[in-house]
Amino acid sequence: MATQHVAPALGLLVHAVERDRDARRSDGLRIGRTSFDILGTMPIAEVDLEVRVLRPGRTIELVEATLAHGGRPVVVLRAWLLEPRATAGIAGTGLAPLPDPEAMEPWDPTTVWPGGFIASIELRRAAVAPGRGAFWARTPLALVDDEPVSPVARAAGLWDVSNGMVVRSDPTAVAFPNVDLTAHLVREPVLEDGWVGFDTTQTFGEDGLGLTSSVLHDAAGPLGTSAQVLTVRPTAATSVG
Repeated sequence: MATQHVAPALGLLVHAVERDRDARRSDGLRIGRTSFDILGTMPIAEVDLEVRVLRPGRTIELVEATLAHGGRPVVVLRAWLLEPRATAGIAGTGLAPLPDPEAMEPWDPTTVWPGGFIASIELRRAAVAPGRGAFWARTPLALVDDEPVSPVARAAGLWDVSNGMVVRSDPTAVAFPNVDLTAHLVREPVLEDGWVGFDTTQTFGEDGLGLTSSVLHDAAGPLGTSAQVLTVRPTAATSVG
């Protein structure tokens, strides 16, 4: 069966959580954390979505959403939803903002990665070194046709690309797929012109584990962080040592 990039599926799961929330309550709990476990490859086929509340509450909820194909779970999301409060007077961060997208050079990700989803992304990148750099990404494609989609869900549909845009090693010599993605947010994204920003570091350990960590950005500045654990797999022809 043909497979596709998992990134849009992550956005779809966030959208399902928000749609379920809005059907159950009207107080607008904010998504503070999304933790995705990627259990298999993402098929190009019809999928089933199921949402359930694991920990109900008046001001805090833990919600689980599962995307499955043919009865097999493909991605599971657990999201913490938190009550919004008026904290603008004490808001602040020590995280540095990214330069605007216009300050970075356009970069074609299909020079490294194949696939229609990757080809749909517009990238502007400032690579500092192998495994280190910053970039902005956006796509003109709608996450869901003919249905309003929140900025959180739209941004979540791009988060997974962070593992492939400032690579530490040639992907033809070393495979490094991520098996999860966890993002923490401190506010709703502001997607001016659709851009989502990443200040990303990729680390390979000495025994087959790796980590891609990013500070997430939007038009208003830093908005959270993400992390992906990697299984680092050199090809048989790759010399390691």
